[in-house]
Amino acid sequence: MTTIHGYSSSGNCHKLRLLLEQLGRPYRWIEVDITAGATRTPAFLAKNPNGRVPMLELDDGRILVESNAILCFLAEGTPYLPADAWQRAQALGWMFFEQYSHEPYIAVARFISGWTPLDSPRRADLPRLRERGHQALAVMEKHLASNDWFTGPDHGVADIALFAYTDVAGDGGFDLSPYPALRDWLARVRATPGFVAMPDPPAAMKALIEQSTWGGA
Repeated sequence: MTTIHGYSSSGNCHKLRLLLEQLGRPYRWIEVDITAGATRTPAFLAKNPNGRVPMLELDDGRILVESNAILCFLAEGTPYLPADAWQRAQALGWMFFEQYSHEPYIAVARFISGWTPLDSPRRADLPRLRERGHQALAVMEKHLASNDWFTGPDHGVADIALFAYTDVAGDGGFDLSPYPALRDWLARVRATPGFVAMPDPPAAMKALIEQSTWGGA
């Protein structure tokens, strides 16, 4: 049995749930409340000194961290991870892009919008984060103008990696209307067998997101 320690409203964690559901593979989910410091306890840090989720734990005690590394491990030997070396490298390239050029802006803007007070000094970073996030979305749009997927000819790990935070980019104040090919791709991912949507954030945080993204804060 695979155990995932995760926070359901996190895109990095939802990636794993989506892949496991699409694979039809049994797993156990342990909800970790990162807002209450659950990743900083001695017990958690003993397993992952970096103090982050998601974390995969196998029955034999082996631990794997970093969302995209876990995605590749879970997808090994399945159609979700290309067997062809070139296609696999292309998929990995998009997964590195997601963690370096996409997630640090789109996910962080979402976090600041929904998980920090309206008077937080971190909100001064939102214009820069949104500018850089739109640069990443434009790169994706260009690719999708002539390709249906990011993993290769079919849906797979790179699409799951990029989908998680792109689908909720509006929570961080990103308007996706200028990206028609990207919006079509989001719809294709949602239509894949076994798809599950990310749960809404807690009500208080959802209200904060609405205030901060549409209320001018």
